[in-house]
Amino acid sequence: MSNLDQALWDLAVANRILAREDVVDAFGHVSIRHPDNPERYFLSCSRSPGIVNRGDLMEYGLDNAPVDQRDRPMYAERPIHGAIYEARPDVMSVVHNHSHAVIPFGVTGRPLPQILHVAGGIVGGGNDTVPVWDIRDRFGDTNLLVTTQDQGRDLATALGGGAVSLMRGHGCVVAAETLKRAVHLAIYLQVNARLVLDSQLLGGDMITLSPGEMAATADMTALPLVAERTWDFWCHRADLDGV
Repeated sequence: MSNLDQALWDLAVANRILAREDVVDAFGHVSIRHPDNPERYFLSCSRSPGIVNRGDLMEYGLDNAPVDQRDRPMYAERPIHGAIYEARPDVMSVVHNHSHAVIPFGVTGRPLPQILHVAGGIVGGGNDTVPVWDIRDRFGDTNLLVTTQDQGRDLATALGGGAVSLMRGHGCVVAAETLKRAVHLAIYLQVNARLVLDSQLLGGDMITLSPGEMAATADMTALPLVAERTWDFWCHRADLDGV
């Protein structure tokens, strides 16, 4: 396979993995920046991630206009991806999902800290917990979908230099330097959120990771060995028929 062919194969697989791990359901999407052209990115046509295949992948400019639509339906929330790629040259992959486990932390004011070592990287950009973006702050009453470039840019500003931002009432966005890293962070963000909720049920003080531990675990989970090990595991669990 060429580098581009491999990247597109991996993107189709990432859709299946995120569906298998219940990070996405009928909704949600994952993209990659074009490996040879930083001014473009790839994202599936509007389809449930669990059934996405290579032929569903479409190429877009950073203005979210399709290069070759061919009458294929498109996700309305393309500006999430285009605006983050525009703002963050270091980002090569973006995931948006509606994980039920993270929703409570975007609507209650309760912080979402890191408590699990393999969730290293979910907190960053100088934050102590995962930040929250609220579309209503700047755009008033909407249906919460990020459908304009201005909304996408505002979300990208909230994300800052970190990897994750929650979206009030609307899940989260994850951005990373590789597709496999983005998938890892999206999955373990959800796992970490569930563990925080479980820990709160027990009462008492919850021990979160220190800044030094968060930095060390972020470095650890970014190792290529970790990326390949988790990717192989998730591929084994996913339904890759017809990818």
